[in-house]
Amino acid sequence: MSDTFPTTTQYASPDLITSIVYGGHDPAEDPRWHESGAADQEDYGRWCGHLCGMACLRMALHHRDGHAPSLFALRDGALRHGAYTEQDGQIRGLIYAPAVAYAREVHGLDARVHPVLPMGRLVELLDEGHQAIVSVHKEIRRPDRPAPGQGGHLVLVTGHSGGTLAFRNPSGHTEEARRAELPVATFAAFFAGRGIVIAPRSLPQSPGRA
Repeated sequence: MSDTFPTTTQYASPDLITSIVYGGHDPAEDPRWHESGAADQEDYGRWCGHLCGMACLRMALHHRDGHAPSLFALRDGALRHGAYTEQDGQIRGLIYAPAVAYAREVHGLDARVHPVLPMGRLVELLDEGHQAIVSVHKEIRRPDRPAPGQGGHLVLVTGHSGGTLAFRNPSGHTEEARRAELPVATFAAFFAGRGIVIAPRSLPQSPGRA
């Protein structure tokens, strides 16, 4: 299927993802951390593992506009809208409703929360031209193995054709995992049945906000 979406990873160096997610490599030691827009290396190391949703948003914006704010600029905007919270030093999010408010009000995306999104309905929406940021298990990056669960990680689903879904995985450890295509049944084994759907049109943006 034709898939022209850019690829954004939540880690600044895609070639380090295998070491980070499977080898215990400290993400704060990523030599390209500054490309993320983080204020400093400590900020990057603490947050990059939580920014799959912002990576998905960045890809959707880049696809629409040909450019997009940095990963951490998007994080900052999402924080101001309450899409992430911190409690006892723990980061919680992405919280869908305020994330959608941020995407709509600031970036003009016609996005809506789908707390219940059956696989069949996701396919219908994709066939109508929508995109979707959906919750899957992080091990969807290795789909040849049995799914250990559903949910906990976000990917951007960009299209459907002939029973196959195309999606971008911000924590894909190989190029094939980052620009992935899977049969619907395989994807469904990892899919939590919820997400954010983005319509193929834009809304007016609020001036002076980011």
